[in-house]
Amino acid sequence: MCLQHFTGTLDNWDPSVTDALASGREVILFESAGIGRSSGSVPNTVAGMASHGLAFVDGLSIATCDVLGFSLGGMVVQQMALERPSTFRRVMLVGTAPRGGEDIMHLEKPSLAKPLGDPSLQGYAILQKLFFAPSEASQTAGASFIERLMKRSKDREPNSGPAVAQAQMAAFCEWEQASGERFSDLKKIPHPTLVVNGVYDEMIPVSNSYWLSAEASDGMSLIRDKIAQSLTMWTALVSSTIQDGQADGSVAPQLNAGEVARFLINSWEGAVIRMKIAKSRQPLDDFFKAVFPLLEQETIRRRKTSMKKDPRRRAV
Repeated sequence: MCLQHFTGTLDNWDPSVTDALASGREVILFESAGIGRSSGSVPNTVAGMASHGLAFVDGLSIATCDVLGFSLGGMVVQQMALERPSTFRRVMLVGTAPRGGEDIMHLEKPSLAKPLGDPSLQGYAILQKLFFAPSEASQTAGASFIERLMKRSKDREPNSGPAVAQAQMAAFCEWEQASGERFSDLKKIPHPTLVVNGVYDEMIPVSNSYWLSAEASDGMSLIRDKIAQSLTMWTALVSSTIQDGQADGSVAPQLNAGEVARFLINSWEGAVIRMKIAKSRQPLDDFFKAVFPLLEQETIRRRKTSMKKDPRRRAV
């Protein structure tokens, strides 16, 4: 079962995704109340939208299923999984945010207001600007995406109007407010959960996906275990390399190789994340500039000599 993004209808699903999913299973694209040709009105809370989703599942007598939520749909999926955990096997949260997340769909931001207010961008052309990076390669991929969305030329869904957008924006605002301990609801979701996002998202910043990954339940234990094994192996290799350097005198012998290895890997991972967010290699340059001199035997020797000459530095 798939739940769509802000103002999206059945026609907003990329057939290259849904057709691939449907190659080995039944796929249901859900169009909630007030969207497209579904009757009723759009609720102004995520909880209200979730009640329609659960009623739809009950109406089809679906005992259990996997569920995918994109953007607003991902918020509705979280609420549905909390209210009726027995209905769902696995959860996929794509480009979305937890309750109490940050900067959710603030359309007044210049980065969003500019394309949304551009009279030269009509229809799906706005999605191409918002969903894809400004690079030539990304915009080319965006054009292909729009072409796929337009393949169905007959029996298309009516576009969502201002009333739909207004109700859904109210739901975003309400969802952004934390109730009780922030992110505590995520720990109550017992399902194996896959969180997916790109490296940059103006509408729902990627930091929200990091929170989802960090705070959700341990349903992704298999993935967590594999990552932990990889980090353990990586740490052992780095630690062994440091010990080799200590043996040949190029790395300070007083350093704890295991602790330094963990520090290096943690610093590297942080630098990589910042590089992706900033779209700059400067964080990696800073990493190499700052970290490796700390390991050198000569650097530590010079630092100790300097501290002896200036006793004040020993108190720092």
